[in-house]
Amino acid sequence: MQQKIIILDFGSQTTQLIGRRVRELDTFCEILPYNKFPHDDPSVIGVILSGSPFSVYDKEAFKVDLSEIRGRYPILGICYGAQYMSQLYGGKVEPAGSREYGRANLETIDLENPLFQGFEKGSQVWMSHGDTITAIPENFKCIASTSKVKYAAYQAEGEQLWGVQFHPEVFHSVQGSLLLRNFVVNICGSVQDWSPASFVDSTVAALKEQLGDDKVILGLSGGVDSSVAAVLLNRAIGSNLTCIFVDHGMLRKNEFRDVLHDYECLGLHVIGVDASERFFSDLKGVTDPEQKRKIIGRDFVEVFNAEARKIKGAGWLGQGTIYPDRIESLNITGKVIKSHHNVGGLPEEMHLRLCEPLQWLFKDEVRRVGRQLGMPEHLITRHPFPGPGLAVRILGEVNPESVRILQEADDIFIRGLRDYKTRMKVEDARRLLAAGVPQSMVEDGEIEVSLYDRVWQAGAVLLSTVRSVGVMGDERTYEHPVALRAVTSTDAMTADWAHLPYDFLARVSNDIINHVKGVNRVCYDISSKPPSTIEWE
Repeated sequence: MQQKIIILDFGSQTTQLIGRRVRELDTFCEILPYNKFPHDDPSVIGVILSGSPFSVYDKEAFKVDLSEIRGRYPILGICYGAQYMSQLYGGKVEPAGSREYGRANLETIDLENPLFQGFEKGSQVWMSHGDTITAIPENFKCIASTSKVKYAAYQAEGEQLWGVQFHPEVFHSVQGSLLLRNFVVNICGSVQDWSPASFVDSTVAALKEQLGDDKVILGLSGGVDSSVAAVLLNRAIGSNLTCIFVDHGMLRKNEFRDVLHDYECLGLHVIGVDASERFFSDLKGVTDPEQKRKIIGRDFVEVFNAEARKIKGAGWLGQGTIYPDRIESLNITGKVIKSHHNVGGLPEEMHLRLCEPLQWLFKDEVRRVGRQLGMPEHLITRHPFPGPGLAVRILGEVNPESVRILQEADDIFIRGLRDYKTRMKVEDARRLLAAGVPQSMVEDGEIEVSLYDRVWQAGAVLLSTVRSVGVMGDERTYEHPVALRAVTSTDAMTADWAHLPYDFLARVSNDIINHVKGVNRVCYDISSKPPSTIEWE
């Protein structure tokens, strides 16, 4: 039975990051709404309560009865989770004199406590809260403090119940991963058997049992997720898998041709369908981002359904849905952030059951699974690309001309990222690439990597509703600006803008303006997520 840590989500922006840190400990975890604890699941070995945007005293704050959890499982409350448990059991939480945000140091630590085994005095942590615990329940003890936060961490006497007011999951908590290891491995007793190899073996076995001799149809996009899902399914059911690759006309330059070639090399049976004329016709005059997504999603399903009807005996629809897709589409308040092309249901007339072999994986885990499956590196390291394609990178109406302009600009940008080489330390490269680094590529403890490999996701955005004045030669121009977007991330839940070299940006800007007719200005997006999203629409 696969062991599991349950993370109860109270709405924190870093809940998914907690999940990533637990997975890095080779331990499976599941993120659930704060009030959906699986009481009958025998695989649960521990519980983590996340942070929250609310104060524990807010009327709309998320609250839950922990009586059936406390004493049954080890519990770790983080930030709001710690404050909520303290307040629930008789402690006191009050507004801090000023918002406690940023780096702090644990000046006093109970180094004998299981949660802080291996810690160094003065260890740096990251605070982010407006309230603070001013008194803990009678049977609780303080186990760490900072200069401003007396109860930075506590434990219930004689119980496996802890609370920390800092965020161990974030990078700036220097020994945060050690704290989570102490909790997950030492306290909860994880045997650390969650790995790409174990995932492949268990998933292939589960797919064989789930699908039997049934036929599966899978919609390929050319991206990492659907490609890995296809190879997994192909390993499980072989010729009973048929893949359909729909060209909606908004793919990257030459992508339809190149992707079909890649899939042929993987031994997949793929049907390619060029439906671009239909998509462009239905998108004519549409500028609203959500409407674009819905039209593309609707048309994709209808085109896909038409092809699926030709495949006799198909009973399942395979998808490359991953964990962040599901999390982003519907948060714990029930409010849609944005619709996702892999989430939201299927028309009843398709009569296909859904098969999502990657639904529990984060993006970097999908890549590691792809390597475990022996897939070529250029497919595994490919940046994420939205299902609606360039349609959500064109601000305004989508038509063949706007797509042509953006395809050319985007191609120059992406090729430039691939061609620009930089050097980095081997250990940093291993973390970045999530793979072993061949010794033959190492020189003086460093390795050469491209900017493309250092970036999580990149692309160009066409502001087709905007025109700017420019000068080319002796003539005045009145054409469109293009914005370049490149971010660094580990799972797309949070992202920072990539600090690309100035000489690279200058070269790419010059190449786009000189070679792409219709563009006379190039900008670089330096927004992080949150508050922005990675895509503009």
